[in-house]
Amino acid sequence: MSKRDGDAGWERETITRLAFAALNEQRRARRWSIFFKFLVFAYLVGILFLYTPSMDFDQAASDKHTALVELKGVIAPDKEGSADNVIAGLRAAFENDKAKGVILRINSPGGSPVQAGYINDEIRRLRKKYPDTPLYAVVSDMCASGGYYAAVAADKIYADKASIVGSIGVRMDGFGFVEAMEKLGIERRLLTAGEHKGFLDPFKPINEADVTHVQELLDDIHDQFIAVVKTGRGDKLKDDPAIFSGFVWTGEQAVDLGLVDELASSSHVAREVIGAETIVDYTPSEDLLEKFSKRLGTALGRGLGEVLGVDSLLR
Repeated sequence: MSKRDGDAGWERETITRLAFAALNEQRRARRWSIFFKFLVFAYLVGILFLYTPSMDFDQAASDKHTALVELKGVIAPDKEGSADNVIAGLRAAFENDKAKGVILRINSPGGSPVQAGYINDEIRRLRKKYPDTPLYAVVSDMCASGGYYAAVAADKIYADKASIVGSIGVRMDGFGFVEAMEKLGIERRLLTAGEHKGFLDPFKPINEADVTHVQELLDDIHDQFIAVVKTGRGDKLKDDPAIFSGFVWTGEQAVDLGLVDELASSSHVAREVIGAETIVDYTPSEDLLEKFSKRLGTALGRGLGEVLGVDSLLR
């Protein structure tokens, strides 16, 4: 065999080996691709299984039961405790003639007086429309400010002895940076059309006329709050001006002041007061697709963060 034939044979053998190596690499890549596709598919199926509504709700709602609606967190638009969410749950609960009574379970520090007012008004409307269906407010950890504004529309209010109740008042927060700007040599430049358009600007000295105007606004909203509480609680309230001072009390103290009727939990109210131990939750929840997309996005984001070594930035 000539030297040229030997060189050609070596080249062919090398090319053949490279071709087989590439082919094997493609096969391995294909197998991994199939594995990861199957893994993602299994993950999606698992999520769908976990968050697909159970048929138990329909069965329970078709029998006599106590309807439950949660008012959780800050009462504000686009929040879990928004008026839209709470009112949707209340309407669904009252419209089911199998619901012997409705519990509005509250765990909220308060929020928008407008949103709380919407909830209060709707509770009164529903109680009038469905006079045979009682509604009880049950406080878990906290029922303060706007939370209590909503609660006083109920037939009765229950709480735990350690619950925090009250905060019947109105507040507006702000800061002033005038002296800090002077020390740093910073000049504030604000152009407005309207004498008071820039009122309470934190970078300008406080104006007594602005403060007086805002205080009148707060006092007006406070008076509305007091009127709603007195309408809802009536003669149950103790004659004590501290009730409307913005203070909070424990559930036990709130009973003495007339802010709360009795100490009891949701299960106790359902079983002993309403007479239907089975509780069905009517609180609106996120759309399944929306909830799934959020969780999937979070999981993928964390996984990518771990790969890139920036996981701490995603939390």
